[in-house]
Amino acid sequence: MPDEEQTCWLCERPFETLIQWHHPVPKAKKGRGTVPVHPICHKAIHANFTNSQLARIGDDRDSVVENDTVAKFIDWVKDKSPDFHAPTR
Repeated sequence: MPDEEQTCWLCERPFETLIQWHHPVPKAKKGRGTVPVHPICHKAIHANFTNSQLARIGDDRDSVVENDTVAKFIDWVKDKSPDFHAPTR
């Protein structure tokens, strides 16, 4: 079970049992570092950014959440349970 203190890099909600590791700079672009994210948040990131865009943004979370679609997603998911999951387009 993850640390009580650990939160999702994107939505900042805590984790319960589901956790994935996102490469802010994609592995395909030589990224090595990872950050913890919920599966639904991971899908939201990749649904809104190409690997090239993510490589330029890097680990700058503020640049990711400034995206209008991502900001709306975070506002929608912020009150959901930590293990909430739904299809992402």
